[in-house]
Parts: sequence; structure tokens; C-alpha cells
Amino acid sequence: MTLGEPAFSDLRAVIEAEEFPDVDLALRSGRHIGRDDESWYAFLSDAQEQLEAFYRRYGCELVHKTDGYFYLLPSGDKLPRRHLSAADMLVGQALALLYLDPGTVQTGGVVGRDDVLAQLDGILGTDAVIRALNPKRKRYDERVAQETARRKAAEATRRLAGLGFVEVTAEGAIRLRPPLLRFAEPARGAGSPAEALAKLVARGDVVMTEDEGEAERPAGDDEAAQPAPSGDDG
Repeated sequence: MTLGEPAFSDLRAVIEAEEFPDVDLALRSGRHIGRDDESWYAFLSDAQEQLEAFYRRYGCELVHKTDGYFYLLPSGDKLPRRHLSAADMLVGQALALLYLDPGTVQTGGVVGRDDVLAQLDGILGTDAVIRALNPKRKRYDERVAQETARRKAAEATRRLAGLGFVEVTAEGAIRLRPPLLRFAEPARGAGSPAEALAKLVARGDVVMTEDEGEAERPAGDDEAAQPAPSGDDG
């Protein structure tokens, strides 16, 4: 390939590429593909023009964010939208705040499971976090409720990992990834995105972007379904 020559001459060449089947399935399942996915990200960058037209036929937009990730955003009904629960959204916002925290850079973008609940506790207070993650219980034993909250947060983290927002390491730590910034979209344009996002969390707003419909409040519904951030809508 000479300098300036496109990596793929046409859609057929894209589809015949070794990476296409796995990348296509990942995008359709709602996964976000970031720079740290290396070969997949490079493939999407090279094939972006052809794949944008390809997915448009399925009623989807192949979105490429300058933060360094791709995802599919369905606009029709040909591909199903995934939905995140209110707990997933709340945990996602906490992880986004950790991603935006300058101190996280010192840990290489890796945080512990307890850091997620600590982040929420610092904004909402322990009681509010427990109630948000245990919405079906009007009365509860504090010890049991705290354990349930940890379990719910861990389950939400695993679901977010499946969508490419984070990576759960073999040791159980959480590696934060750029797609978490989707949770910070409502705070973009503010003087301090982290501060604005913290205010959204404190208010109970779990809407992700203007593309995803109306906001839900985690403490108000048992399992409020919310369009997931991708092709996912993912």
C-alpha cells in the first residue's frame, strides 16, 4: 500500500478482512472498541468509511469518538437496543468519575471494587447508595444491605465490562477505559466535567446522552431499563 492509498478499496475487501467477523459481532452485541483493543481499533479506523455506509443500511450509526473508541448506535429497529438498569448507570457514572479523577492516572487507570462504592458514598451518602442499589426493599438489615449493594455493584461492573466500558483483571481490579466518558456526556461543556457529573449523580440522573431517551432515577424504580450506551445501543 502506497502512502495516501486507502487501506481498503471497497466494502468487499473490508468484509473479507480477518478482523471483520469478530469486530462485527462485538459491535452488534453493544461492545465499545477502544484504542487499547489495538488490532480491532486499527481495523475500524482503516475501514471506517466503508463500515459507516454498511451499518447505515441496518439503521445504525458507527460512532467514532475523539476520546478514542467506536460503538454502534441503532436509530431504527433492525438491530436491537440493549438497556442498562438504573444500577448499571449509577455504577457507570461512578466509574466515569474515577476515570476523570487525576489521581487515577497514578494507578495506571486501575481501581479496586471498593473504590466504586466509596465514590458513590462520597457523593450520595451510604444510606442513599444502599437504597439506590436495593430499590425493592423498603426496610432492610444494614449489614445485609451493604453486602447486597457490593454484589449489585460487582454485577453492574461485569455487565459494563461486557460492553467494553471497563476491563476486570484476573486479580479482580477494574481497568478503566475511555468509553466510560459516554456516562459523562451530560456534563460535557461544563467548566469541570467531573464536578458536573458528580452533581448529576447526586440528583439521581442516570441519563447517558440525548440519544438515549428520558432520564430515570435509580432510587425510584425497581429495575429502570435505560438504553445502553451503544449498539448496545449498547
